[in-house]
Amino acid sequence: MQGRRGGRRRGGRYREIYAYVLDFLPSGNPEDRHPVHRTRPVVQLIGEDYFTLMEASPRPGAQLEVGERVYVGPVAEERLKIAKVDFDIEYEDLTGFAKGMLPQVVEEIVRSREQVFVEFFNIAGPITLRFHSLELLPGIGKKTVMRILERREKEGPFKSFGEIRKVIHADPAKVIAERIVEEVKGGQKYYLFVRPPRREREQPVPPVFLDYLSRIYERLGLRREAPQGKGRSGGSRWAGPG
Repeated sequence: MQGRRGGRRRGGRYREIYAYVLDFLPSGNPEDRHPVHRTRPVVQLIGEDYFTLMEASPRPGAQLEVGERVYVGPVAEERLKIAKVDFDIEYEDLTGFAKGMLPQVVEEIVRSREQVFVEFFNIAGPITLRFHSLELLPGIGKKTVMRILERREKEGPFKSFGEIRKVIHADPAKVIAERIVEEVKGGQKYYLFVRPPRREREQPVPPVFLDYLSRIYERLGLRREAPQGKGRSGGSRWAGPG
C-alpha cells in the first residue's frame, strides 16, 4: 500500500479507526482502477477522523448500509463487517452514488464532532499578514473574520456551534462540511483539514497543508484507542489525555 493517510499508512499518523459507508457494491465495481475490485465485493468509505477516502473488502456475507459507521482499525476481531482496507483512494475513484452521498455523510461526521470543529473556530489563525485561515470557509469574509476574532478576545473560546452561529449568521456545521468536501475533491491552494491528494503533493509547488485536525486532537488531549471486546464496532473511540 502506498503513502496517503489511513489504509496506505498502516500505523502512520493519519490512520483511521472508524469510517462511514459511502457505497457498497456486492458484485464489485467494473470501473474500479484496481482489478481485484472489479468482480469482488467492494465498500467505499470515508474516515471519520481525517476524512480519508478508502476502498475495503467486506467480510463474507456482510450487509452494509450507506451511511453506516463501521470499525476499520487494527484489531482484526473488531472488524465485524470489514475484512480489510485495501487502498486509500481519491475523489475521482468514487462511484457516482458515493460522490452524491459525500456531502451528507461529511456533515453528519462534523455534527458528531462538534467539540473538535468548535475548537477550530477558537484556534484558527492567519496564513499570511493579509489572509486568515477562517476566510477559507465558504461565506466567511474579512468582516465575519473580524467578528469572530473580536468575540474570541472579549468573551473567550466558543463552546458550541450555537454560539458560533450567532456570530457568523450561518450554520457552522454546514460551513465546515462544505469546506471539507471541497478539500476532498482537491484543487485547493490551502488545505485546512484534509491531506492534499498525492498528485498535488508531488507537484513542484505543492499546496499548503495546515493539518488543523491533528493540532486540535492534540490540543484537546484526544487520542485513538481501539475498543476492547467484541461487538463494539459502533462505540466511541475517543479517550481522554494519557
